[in-house]
Amino acid sequence: MSAMDVPEDAPRPAARQESRAAAAGGAANPTLTWVTLALMTTASVASLRAAPTMAVYGLACVFLYLVPAIVFLLPTSLVSAELASGWNGGVYRWVSEGLSKPLGFLAVWCQFAMTIFYYPSLLAFVASTIAYIIDPALAANGVYTAIVIMVLYWTGVWVSSRGTKTLAGLSSWGLIIGTLVPGTLLVVLGLVFLGQGNPSAAPMDAANLLPQWTGLASLVLIVNNFLSYSGMEMNAVHVSSLKDPPREFPKSMFLAMGLVLLIFILPALAISWVVPADQLSLTAGVMQAFDAFFSYFHIGWLTPIAAVALIAASLGGMLTWLAGPSKGLLLISREEGYLPPFLQKLNQHGIQQNILVTQGVVTTAIALMYALIPNVSSVYWIFSVITTQVYLIVYLLMFVAAVRLRRTQPDHPRGYRAPALPLLCAVGLLASLAALAIGFVPSSQFGGGSVWAYVGIVAGGLVILGLLIPFAFLKLRKPSWRTHVGEDAAAEGEGRTA
Repeated sequence: MSAMDVPEDAPRPAARQESRAAAAGGAANPTLTWVTLALMTTASVASLRAAPTMAVYGLACVFLYLVPAIVFLLPTSLVSAELASGWNGGVYRWVSEGLSKPLGFLAVWCQFAMTIFYYPSLLAFVASTIAYIIDPALAANGVYTAIVIMVLYWTGVWVSSRGTKTLAGLSSWGLIIGTLVPGTLLVVLGLVFLGQGNPSAAPMDAANLLPQWTGLASLVLIVNNFLSYSGMEMNAVHVSSLKDPPREFPKSMFLAMGLVLLIFILPALAISWVVPADQLSLTAGVMQAFDAFFSYFHIGWLTPIAAVALIAASLGGMLTWLAGPSKGLLLISREEGYLPPFLQKLNQHGIQQNILVTQGVVTTAIALMYALIPNVSSVYWIFSVITTQVYLIVYLLMFVAAVRLRRTQPDHPRGYRAPALPLLCAVGLLASLAALAIGFVPSSQFGGGSVWAYVGIVAGGLVILGLLIPFAFLKLRKPSWRTHVGEDAAAEGEGRTA
């Protein structure tokens, strides 16, 4: 996963000129090649964290990654490119212009709120990875996982609240250090392992290209892939920096899609070659595979190095996400008065510390669930699903807003026009609705727990976090909550970003 769009104020005159220049066929001052934009997009989306989730399906993971790429990734990328090339400000501005300001707030709130469950699941992965340096048995220990989540999250809040810029480059280096190098190593070791005549733990014949149908639950894990692809819309804001957006942006997105698919699919396959599905942990699966390969090749000393690389990438991503969505919510709330003044206050470094601390209290409470529920993989999966459910609200609003903007503002300058936009939006909307529905069906990874308990937890998380809380803020807001109005507020917030 990656940092979200950071909403801004209404477009500045320069931004309007750039948009018009882009609409005329190219950017006024092109600064990116389509290959560079593709690599940026890949860096913001690709991760090894989701690999164990799909490794459960063996060769069928290829199918389960390609389907959401076609019906969700492609529509999201092209539709957001049109919106970004015509309207500054990210999803809040798109939905506000296309639908209404309250729905725009709902969209930006869901972007922020999904991180409340994203951090525990991300840090659970980190905890399991650290366990392989200390004691692999700890990977399944809920109390240990909860402690690591709380310590790392609050450390991240402390670093972010001081406005530190030193670690800003970790997200970029994370693609190389924590994704490309470990991912390539995992695949190479897997190919050598198979090349030496060792059998694959998962069957690799044509009969296993499609997932076995054992009821609806056999396809439930696909919902996590929608979240794996989320964030592709972030780099659509750079569409006007291309020399020829209508021709180059689709090429950039297709290259990025190819790279992302390779990074997702090949490591997942490598894990399935060496770790049987019934022994695979959703949080520690990557390290399980490394441990197995390193043991086989008698290079076990590499296990801690691989773990450190994965940890560095995940922590760098967490620091990036801490600043992004919360800052976007802050700027919009100071303009429109969506949040009470307490949550709008900045510390001496210009950071939205009260939002981060409040979020931390909730994250701590969620982390304790890892200590209370015996199966760590079950908790990890539940939080991943809730995260996806909340974030899908953003995409539902974005697709509807895009269609409406094409109808109500057809002559508005756009640097890029998505082909067959109504069809793309219809496909993306139906895919998002299907993902929402599938998310309420417990997967085999949930274990033998109560189905109704699972549905209650997921539904409760979605309704409370994604609907009731933002509705309460909208209902209770007062004119006095508007603390900053105009471009100066946005400029001030941008200048203070860590």
